[in-house]
Amino acid sequence: MGIPHLKGMIRKLSAICVALAGAFAPPVHANPAADLVEASILTGWRATDGRHVAALHLELQDGWKTYWRAPGDAGIPPRFNWSGSRNLSDVAITWPTPRTLSQNGVRTIGYADSLTLPIHFTPKQAGQAINLDGTLELGLCKDVCLPLTLSISQDLPQAGGKRDPRIVAALAARPYSAREAGVGRVVCSVSPIEDGMRLRAEIDVKRQGRDEIAVIETDNPQIWVAQARTTRQNGRLVAETELYHVEGDSFALNRDGLRITVLGGGQAVDIQGCPAR
Repeated sequence: MGIPHLKGMIRKLSAICVALAGAFAPPVHANPAADLVEASILTGWRATDGRHVAALHLELQDGWKTYWRAPGDAGIPPRFNWSGSRNLSDVAITWPTPRTLSQNGVRTIGYADSLTLPIHFTPKQAGQAINLDGTLELGLCKDVCLPLTLSISQDLPQAGGKRDPRIVAALAARPYSAREAGVGRVVCSVSPIEDGMRLRAEIDVKRQGRDEIAVIETDNPQIWVAQARTTRQNGRLVAETELYHVEGDSFALNRDGLRITVLGGGQAVDIQGCPAR
């Protein structure tokens, strides 16, 4: 059985666990999901560039966690759908630095206890309110994983509003950029393997703690990326992984669309693009 098919089975098994439904505008109390998480939209403020800075805020019950955008092989990636919103042209999420988590002996990546997720909303018509109407799918995990769907309904007023310290702190908790972290040479080599590609990334970057790992993503949602093997060789970080198309098709790799996040020691470095040697 190929790895892409195995991944599909993992997703199906996760979905079988328990499906919880909810709605949020401030705290959610009207469904069983409220026993595990309280969700709210922090309405934030209108920035000088015209975008509205808001955030999704989750308070999790003790021992429960949720996932980062690239959660690992056993995690459930969060998915947003803003299609029902009015006066909305663009959405940009700033992910705070996640942490590595252990789930039944398997490494996942996400957040425990609480999460404030800053989101920049760009209106189609400047100076007018934004009406959010959409859904969020995410996973909540402890001993089991529970897929959860939340309905988002919230007005973001055109007036300025005060800077919310929770959102400000979450924005400050983002990973360092490559420039901020003093990243040097970054190169990637690829080689064909059965049904896919092997990728090796070499990065001149300061060690991010003893528990350092690299997470590799592509800009193509149809490409599945295996958990990378991270080592240090001659002072450089080396991350090696395999890539497969989820349908088993052939594919091209966009090097500019590669994203490598180096996690460790409670901090992270976000590296965009990985050219050839």
